[in-house]
Amino acid sequence: MKIQKITDEAFKKYGKVLAQYVCAELIREMEHTPLPEDVIYVPSVEELEVLSVARDFQNSMYGGLPIQIGYCNGHNHTLNALEYHRSSEVNVAVTDLILLLGAQQDIKEDTYDTALVEAFFVPAGTAVELYATTLHYAPCNAKAGGFRCVVVLPKGTNEALPFAPEAKGESRLLTAVNKWLIAHEDAEIEGAVNGLKGENITIV
Repeated sequence: MKIQKITDEAFKKYGKVLAQYVCAELIREMEHTPLPEDVIYVPSVEELEVLSVARDFQNSMYGGLPIQIGYCNGHNHTLNALEYHRSSEVNVAVTDLILLLGAQQDIKEDTYDTALVEAFFVPAGTAVELYATTLHYAPCNAKAGGFRCVVVLPKGTNEALPFAPEAKGESRLLTAVNKWLIAHEDAEIEGAVNGLKGENITIV
């Protein structure tokens, strides 16, 4: 699969580079987070949320909305699923990593053709905004040793739903607060709609 750069024209429909935020302190704090052989996602980490850049993200990026700062770390080579939110997501690459991205507009009746997925290399130290309409999931390894990625979202995103969504239409995809998910059947994600059709893309 062709791996593109986030400076390429193709990335512009999915997001943009956020060069205005100083993330050095955030990246240093991430050195204390675990790096498992699989993938771990922690939505909210106090040690990250008390840093000065958190106020910058909240006020400038999210217009004053309460936010959460967590991380997604581990080792991954496979697409497995795609999700989207009703809000932009900020990723800060602590290590080099690869994002597999798609467009919500290409979902057809709760299915998505994985042949439309595009891969982008994000170098360590870079912050990117992923637009609300951008399909994404856990990053993939860009090199041996795994990846670490900061994840910034509106507060409460990815928490357990306080209600039972309708089992029809887009609501079928709602698996957590502010999280709509389409899985590949190979991933065997419990409770998810297996709407990804085609190859379960692997980055080697």
